[in-house]
Amino acid sequence: MSDLAVRPCAPDADPIWIASQPRVQRVPNRDLTLFIQRNFLSAEECGALMTCIDAQRRPSTIADANGDGYFRTSETCDLDPNDPFVATIDAKLAAFAGIDPAYGEPIQGQRYAVGQEFKAHTDYFDPKGLDYAKYCSVAGNRTWTLMVYLNEPRAGGATRFTKIGKTVQPETGKLLAWNNRLGPGEPNPASLHHGMKVRAGVKHVITKWYREKPWG
Repeated sequence: MSDLAVRPCAPDADPIWIASQPRVQRVPNRDLTLFIQRNFLSAEECGALMTCIDAQRRPSTIADANGDGYFRTSETCDLDPNDPFVATIDAKLAAFAGIDPAYGEPIQGQRYAVGQEFKAHTDYFDPKGLDYAKYCSVAGNRTWTLMVYLNEPRAGGATRFTKIGKTVQPETGKLLAWNNRLGPGEPNPASLHHGMKVRAGVKHVITKWYREKPWG
């Protein structure tokens, strides 16, 4: 993937750039820009990331408490951006999207045990919601999401994009990338997705969110 450096990093991703990369599949749907690339990370990279997540995990939270104590039941880990290995993964994600790393949040890891899930949600913050000013006043809203499955649970754990009827099964190293907007400043409700319950085994993923303005 050394040719990724050909595109200068920009504040936003270019779907044409992403689609031109080897092994990238664009999901055919007019309502959501969604890409899949298998084997984005190696098994060794995935294993090292899972070790980091397992060592530092804590109960996951949600920005907008909606009264459902079982809405997000996974565990979360904020990966250290100053760790050289994490920084390498971060740079690889930014190069894939063609986004300036300054616009990215720190990589977050998630761990799902049997029965754990993240019910249908969007990654962007609702501009009309009570949490918008708190979480978006500095860096703006989330633009792109890049998520990588680090392993395959024995059963369950798929990601279901409920508005477009697309279900993606976990595979070690598989990357999903989607645009959370219809246009500048206009969130896309079709990005609604459900991290479905793990039925057997454990699922690990990493998630990288990018913002409208530089992070921090």
